[in-house]
Amino acid sequence: MPNTFRALIVSEEAADTFTRRIGERSVDELPAGDLLIRVHYSSLNYKDALSAPGARGVTRHYPHTPGIDAAGQVVESHHPDFAPGDEVIAIGYDLGVNTPGGFGEMIRIPAGWAVKRPAGLSLRESMILGTAGFTAAQCVQGLIQAGVVPEDGPVVVSGATGGVGSVAVALLAKLGYDVTAATGKLDQEAYLRELGAAAVIGRREIDDDSGRPMPRTVWAGAVDTVGGNTLATLIKTTHYRGAVAACGLVAGSQLNTTVFPFILRQVSLLGIDSVHCPLDERAKIWHRLADHWKLPQLETIAREIKLEEIEHEFEKFLGGRQRGRVVVNLG
Repeated sequence: MPNTFRALIVSEEAADTFTRRIGERSVDELPAGDLLIRVHYSSLNYKDALSAPGARGVTRHYPHTPGIDAAGQVVESHHPDFAPGDEVIAIGYDLGVNTPGGFGEMIRIPAGWAVKRPAGLSLRESMILGTAGFTAAQCVQGLIQAGVVPEDGPVVVSGATGGVGSVAVALLAKLGYDVTAATGKLDQEAYLRELGAAAVIGRREIDDDSGRPMPRTVWAGAVDTVGGNTLATLIKTTHYRGAVAACGLVAGSQLNTTVFPFILRQVSLLGIDSVHCPLDERAKIWHRLADHWKLPQLETIAREIKLEEIEHEFEKFLGGRQRGRVVVNLG
């Protein structure tokens, strides 16, 4: 096995001055860990787009290789649950944050960060989903566990053309829900309807600034990828005993609301975290996504690039111009 591999390398050239390039890294530079993995595919997420320009709020140590998602084949194993040749999926934990990530051809990680690839999902398909798709599945699972069923009425997904939003729309539709997709990109209505949205609305329709603490209810449930006033609006327009799964904050981290929806309508607010999701739950979700939750629209959601093309994607991502999922082929 070669001792060097290609990777995106983010370096700090001077105080708070960062550069990016595709270069060679040494396997010896990788941290200690149970598994050495040859990465076949990765995918682009919001956290990657923050880390890649150099952001100490995300990544503290440089030089660094981002990529919070990776799918590939075990090359070396020092753990009894894995053997060379096993195909695995790794997302979350510290991967791509301060531990070299999936935008390099090799990673070394603890065995507890890896899940064996389920039989019904290829490595490439697992990265079409990646952290975004996994988070969407967590949101849907949360709504189901909170008692939201298709017969209760429409479920809305905010930021519906993004990675989490696209998978959430498709998954909810597959499970029989009446899905409304809310987006700032109304020119993508055909795309959202192909994913299964029964209705498409502008994002302003779920951004209430009237000041009313209890407007009329609209939604049986919601998946919110936006945060801020959008989340506050969804909470106060959700039906009695409905639920809102919250997983994003691109519109802000502050939540200005009242207790009325919680104590008068018994609305549940479900916080969703994929980074530290327990391993047993993580494995169950991946197996659902490979089996009865597997989406026929995976290729509709995906766009594939090579590692050398990734530079052009970060600005698009941070500017809100991406649609669906970007898969990085390192093969």
